[in-house]
Amino acid sequence: MAKKRLTWVDVTKGFLMILVVIGHYPGELDFPLSKYIYWFHMPAFFLMSGLFFKEAKTRAEAGASIRKRFMQLIVPYLFFLLLITLMRYGMELGYGNTDLHWYLNDLWTLVVGGRFVRGAYGVFWFVTTLFAVFIIFTALTRHLGRKAQLAVIAGFYVAAHAESFFAKYALSGGTVEAAQQIPLPWNIDVALMAAVYFALGYYLKTFWMDISRKWFTAGVVTAAACLIMDAAGVFDYRLSMKFLRYDHFFLDLIIPISCTVVIIGLFQRLTAKMPLTWLQKIEKHSISVMYLHIFADIVLNDFFTYGLIGFTAIGLVLPILVSIALQKFIPYGKLLLGGFRPKKKPKPSVAGD
Repeated sequence: MAKKRLTWVDVTKGFLMILVVIGHYPGELDFPLSKYIYWFHMPAFFLMSGLFFKEAKTRAEAGASIRKRFMQLIVPYLFFLLLITLMRYGMELGYGNTDLHWYLNDLWTLVVGGRFVRGAYGVFWFVTTLFAVFIIFTALTRHLGRKAQLAVIAGFYVAAHAESFFAKYALSGGTVEAAQQIPLPWNIDVALMAAVYFALGYYLKTFWMDISRKWFTAGVVTAAACLIMDAAGVFDYRLSMKFLRYDHFFLDLIIPISCTVVIIGLFQRLTAKMPLTWLQKIEKHSISVMYLHIFADIVLNDFFTYGLIGFTAIGLVLPILVSIALQKFIPYGKLLLGGFRPKKKPKPSVAGD
């Protein structure tokens, strides 16, 4: 059973990673595909991360767990931040940019991270937010009972919407400009909303591990109804976690959850009949795909013309090749890709063994 679950988890994450790439396509499409991808793909990642969260019973376990997540999340973050930045600066120098002030401002922006870094760093906010959520949940589950935990998560949801309301109506500019007037590094405040989706995975693990036909059907009907109403102009729902855009107190749960039920339920059923190993392979190299797909387009779009399919192919194939090369030729390459596994402590021997 565990093996089957692992298969659908990897396949689902591989599919979601393809959606991440498609969602960053800079060209114009006749159909608002990116808008609907953003309805659920980032909440789904946080939710699935919550599925496999384990409580730390002791202070030592909590410390070891946080160190593990630091190695798996922040070490690759720093590596790809350095890699992309060195390549960018090499390109800038090649274009004749020798303005020291420009480089210092750029470096400071990279330190702050989160919603303040754009372009090639467009996905970096997710990792720092996830790491913050992991620390929050480690503390919550160690020090509070279940009812208090749920109360805190509910408070996070209210606070996240209050911040979004403040950014939308009290600050000037559009969604991006308003969010960037709230000077918090690493998108720490987005952890308020991300923790809610993470909690849905953690507390409802049994539900997600085997979505019943009844709930799968309900998810399909709800997601389809929301799509139809949005297309008909009944509402114009948008979700942008990175830029604090949570437009509807109820739909911000209903739409992401129903869409995630459909995606997970679908792949649970498909993997029971076919392996879908190609999606598993994408998931295996997902760290590299996540960090490099935008930069790959930045480098190549001056030399080649391509549409959505070409963009997606480049955003998958080139990062996967980089991932393979890192693991094969670079010392500690797996570590740089988040492959850290702590050594298991040997069990103490029992007298007489």
